[in-house]
Amino acid sequence: MNNKRRRLAPALAAPLAAPFAAALAAALLTALAPASSHAALNPRDTSVQMFEWSWNDIATECTQWLGPQGYGAVQISPPGASKNANGWWGVYQPVNYVALTSRMGNAAQLQTMIDTCHAAGVRVYADIVVNQMADGSGTATDGSSWNADTLSYPFFSAADFHSRCDIQQSDYNSPDTRDRVMNCRMGGLPDLATESGYVQGQIVNYLRALLSMGVDGFRIDAAKHMPASALLNILNTVKSTHPLTKAGETIWVTQEIIPDGGVTRSDYFSVGTVNEFQFTYAMRDVFRGNNGLTLSAIPSIMGSWGNWGGSWGFVQPQFATVFVNNWDTERNGSSLNTANHTGAINDTDGTKRFDLANIFMLAQGYGEAQLHSGFRFTNADADRPTASPYVNGVPQINVAWDFVHRWTDISNIVKFRSAMSGQAQQNWAVGNNGNQVSFNRGNVGFVALNNSTSSWTKTFATTLPAGTYCNVVQGTLAADGASCTGGTVTVDASGNAAITVAANDGGSTVPAVVIYTGQKVGGGGGGTCAMTFKIANANTSWGESLYVVGNQAKLGNWTPAKGFGLTIVGSGANATWKGTVDLPAKTAVQYKYVKWNGSTAVWESNQPTASGNRELTTCAKGKAKTQNDGNFKF
Repeated sequence: MNNKRRRLAPALAAPLAAPFAAALAAALLTALAPASSHAALNPRDTSVQMFEWSWNDIATECTQWLGPQGYGAVQISPPGASKNANGWWGVYQPVNYVALTSRMGNAAQLQTMIDTCHAAGVRVYADIVVNQMADGSGTATDGSSWNADTLSYPFFSAADFHSRCDIQQSDYNSPDTRDRVMNCRMGGLPDLATESGYVQGQIVNYLRALLSMGVDGFRIDAAKHMPASALLNILNTVKSTHPLTKAGETIWVTQEIIPDGGVTRSDYFSVGTVNEFQFTYAMRDVFRGNNGLTLSAIPSIMGSWGNWGGSWGFVQPQFATVFVNNWDTERNGSSLNTANHTGAINDTDGTKRFDLANIFMLAQGYGEAQLHSGFRFTNADADRPTASPYVNGVPQINVAWDFVHRWTDISNIVKFRSAMSGQAQQNWAVGNNGNQVSFNRGNVGFVALNNSTSSWTKTFATTLPAGTYCNVVQGTLAADGASCTGGTVTVDASGNAAITVAANDGGSTVPAVVIYTGQKVGGGGGGTCAMTFKIANANTSWGESLYVVGNQAKLGNWTPAKGFGLTIVGSGANATWKGTVDLPAKTAVQYKYVKWNGSTAVWESNQPTASGNRELTTCAKGKAKTQNDGNFKF
């Protein structure tokens, strides 16, 4: 939530009420059970915020669209009991951290959604609100009651809150008032003392219960309003019993930290990534032309591959989650907008600015990307629509819910982004007016965007192999791999292509071209090839096996436990290991060999890094290829 919407409440060190205690005990006992098996999860590159979508509808969407389209995760709205309010902001005013009944559904529906999304290859991240509690008084979404005046909440009492004081806007501007930002009330909401051991214990129980259900990570709301040390202690305590998710991965954590003159964002890097609002502001300004900026200014603002930071002080990419807009920013004017129909600037009315910004976010190489999919509104305080996103199972796109994650020109870039893992963003080129830019992702992908009212015709150096490619902004390969469902681009033997990028002049065409080797006509797209991997001299110990782990679902999407297991040929610590797996044809693949004993992974040359991964391009559709990689790298 934004700075105007948050703050917490007090707690009781009394025993848990019987129903709550039983629910919590069941959740914690589940944590001790073995991890359940899941389908191979999609690459983590791109997640989507499904703002206030119900758990049942998210389950449907995971199966119908998110999984098949390659989304790595869905971020859900806060799942805990909260204030019943006639406004979206009610879900950011929690009442307790035990009952999982929200306006999006109950605990059983949440569990079904998590299981369904995992089966579709999609992780589930939960938005977590642990800085503030609900104001006023009344009956919450789970039937419990609270009173902010007396600081009376289930499991909290007045002793669990900071003394009453309100944050002033000027407090955000200086380190000298940083303590007020962390200890006073944001927007008048009661502020939890998150440095308290008891309060931390309640939060720890909440996160553990969600992890036990299969939640894969957390977005921490209003993180800058809490000490980084408190958040780190909470996460470390959680990890003492839940070092990995039920899917066998590290717990994903990102934090809402709106930059200002008081907060030092690097203090929070040990907790997780941060929401890089500078990216959001940059996309708004360069695509709208604010202060005379154009797309050509992007490298100077945010930096470039291997030299990130820029004049706006972007954090390094391993610490950044980027987004074009979220539920706060599209209501407060700090981002590009699509769902805002209050009379504010809308970046889809007579323009494709919003589409282009999201395409750029997914196509470029900085940070981890997150789309926002919410609902249309004419009142900025309006709550979620009463109408379902579907009619007879058919999605109602841009009716009540905007379905941004289904827009063809944006959704098709999700798999492009995954295919570009580790590929340098380079050869930045600018058209005549500064609002036409192109760049390569290694020799695997090429991107051209036109935010000008004039079309852009040029012979571009794509660096891709010769052939005909689908412009995935418009469509993808047909099932037989011999044609495209949209426009095409032909690359010659020198890697050049004569392309006209349409103008951003209010027409229906999205003025962008995105091509890559995974969408080459006749290049194996839509089919597989049989790849045989061979490796020796791994010095394996008794109980260890050798796995190929990489950026494909069949290779575990960098998760050792889900990688492709090889078979030993012979005997001894340094014998050859070998195996054949079907991988997407004519596709650039990054991978490493990993020694795995069922619980501990030993990577060759340490963890995956863009500079240290092995790389290959798979064979054509229906063909076979042997990759003899020699020796395990220590």
